[in-house]
Amino acid sequence: MSNTGGGHKASAEAIQAAFQERYGKKYEIFIVDLWKEHTPAPFNSMPDTYSFLVKNAFLWRFTYEVTNPKLIHVPYLSAVGSFVSRGVHEALDKYHPDLVVSVHPLMQHIPIRVMAERIRSGAMPPTNFATVVTDFTTCHNTWFCPGATRCFVPTDYCRQLALENDMAPEQIILHGLPIRPSFSRPLPSRAVLRRTLGMATGLPAVLLVGGGEGMGALEETVSQLDARLGDKCQVVVICGRNRSLQERLRARPKGTGHVLLHVCGFVDNIHEWMGACDAIITKAGPGTIAEALISGIPILLNGNVPCQEEGNIPYVIDNRVGTFETRPDRIASIIASWLIEGGEEQRAEFVAMGRRAKALGRPKAVYRIVDDLAALADEPCFDFGPAAAALLRQRNGAAATAEAAAV
Repeated sequence: MSNTGGGHKASAEAIQAAFQERYGKKYEIFIVDLWKEHTPAPFNSMPDTYSFLVKNAFLWRFTYEVTNPKLIHVPYLSAVGSFVSRGVHEALDKYHPDLVVSVHPLMQHIPIRVMAERIRSGAMPPTNFATVVTDFTTCHNTWFCPGATRCFVPTDYCRQLALENDMAPEQIILHGLPIRPSFSRPLPSRAVLRRTLGMATGLPAVLLVGGGEGMGALEETVSQLDARLGDKCQVVVICGRNRSLQERLRARPKGTGHVLLHVCGFVDNIHEWMGACDAIITKAGPGTIAEALISGIPILLNGNVPCQEEGNIPYVIDNRVGTFETRPDRIASIIASWLIEGGEEQRAEFVAMGRRAKALGRPKAVYRIVDDLAALADEPCFDFGPAAAALLRQRNGAAATAEAAAV
């Protein structure tokens, strides 16, 4: 993986947790930031470069779209491989993996090529390589490398992209997005959860999520919700690591006429907060959307990372599980219509949105992915993947040698 955005790391941790829950100590799982830990400068600064690019939308869109065509990214990654392959070799020597799993779009082509070389030379035994796609709809084409043994995708849209990028149907497995196992377990009732979390049991509740860094117009959104909803609603704000935002929100006026505000930093029980709330306001990150679907709560998307998250907006709208709005005043109006001001028809549609969300959720996806990964760790595949590529090159080399000898 590489920690470019929290979603890749969260997916890796979900897979690790599901492995431990499912198989105990049978498998040892290492989460490795290959770019940061095992490549030279400037490639080891990729997480910082990503953060800079996504804050400058034009630069990010240019980078994303220019490298998306196979005609560009295949030779580009081949060239990059000339500089970073040594580090990949060192990582493989360090961990001696029985299976390599990628949860990052730039972690396919180079590791697969290095693995095929090592298998062919006898430096490592035949070993499978699996890609677990962590983007929901719009995916960069570097996710899909025909040299992978298997590619796990979250949606049929991604499956079609994999086919368009020359992957065989047998390589592609659709299970859903790997979400932390806590979302697959039954929760107490909403009332019990609210009491446990210190919330009011009789007030409708909306969850406002800012991601790991607490990014987005959270403070202005809280102000607009306060002005529009007053003391008829409670708002849970997840600020992530943004401590200054936490302090400002906790200093806001309280009491009669103001929303009941619950301010949290970085939490490890987001499944409980989602279970306790009636709706969620979040940017269009695939992981949070998948978690909200499993939780069965309507989704109000308030922003997105350009390119890879753009397709998640029509996914939510077209499946009638939520809507999209960036202006805090309009967000407050939508929440008001959902929770306190809407008539009987609007209320019925709001309830139906939650039911549709629940029907779309895939709470067992991470376990299905892990079971398939365990099988790949136990037995090498010679139909697809690095072992198949190494075997093919060995056969071609032997045939060429035999032909030369015959001549």
